[in-house]
Amino acid sequence: MVLKLYGHNFSTCTRLVALVLYEKNVPFEFCVVDLMNDYQKLWEHTKKHPFGLVPYIDDDGFILYESRAIAHYIASKYASRGPVLIPTDIKGNALFQQAASMEMAYFNEYAQKAVHEALVHPLKGLPSCPAVFDSFIGQLSEKLDVYDEILSKQRYLTGDQITLADLCHLPLGVMLAKAGSNVIETKPNVHRWFCDMASRPSWQAVKDVIRGISPADAYQVSALL
Repeated sequence: MVLKLYGHNFSTCTRLVALVLYEKNVPFEFCVVDLMNDYQKLWEHTKKHPFGLVPYIDDDGFILYESRAIAHYIASKYASRGPVLIPTDIKGNALFQQAASMEMAYFNEYAQKAVHEALVHPLKGLPSCPAVFDSFIGQLSEKLDVYDEILSKQRYLTGDQITLADLCHLPLGVMLAKAGSNVIETKPNVHRWFCDMASRPSWQAVKDVIRGISPADAYQVSALL
């Protein structure tokens, strides 16, 4: 059975999972959840994702929700395929966990709130406050100053090899520009790092419209690796 990804193209969390599936060249079927009509709140959906959100996956009957958990599962299950996104040596894994914590506490905490204020609230018919948006961006900018210092000494957050912790920044980071912020571009090393990730074929495949990977296509790519 081909893995099924349930989510929506507008969802940055869905796009993260799709990004990792492409990084690992894992066949999957993309099943769109109609968020505009609140399908995610219906019983058929909440019995799979009890919080009534997206995404979740069905991997031959194994149901998993929360995008970072799904991405970690995929990167671990297919560890030998494609880039090693989760280091297994003790020190390398510790640095990965450190970077993953940074993404959650210092990037997502402010970037998500800024994007919701500028883009999501209007979609829901809620007012958007520019001053609130600017406040979140200002706080994010302070955190990215630290990122910029770290990235002045190495290519990625854990060293010279990309990990899942780096990729987790990508979907939401792209939305910052769409929300009207150039905060990433103002930090030269952060900008270099971000452009590096955004140029990856996996991101190019999912950045506009998420499409699944057929088993035949995955086999052809695997044969070339």
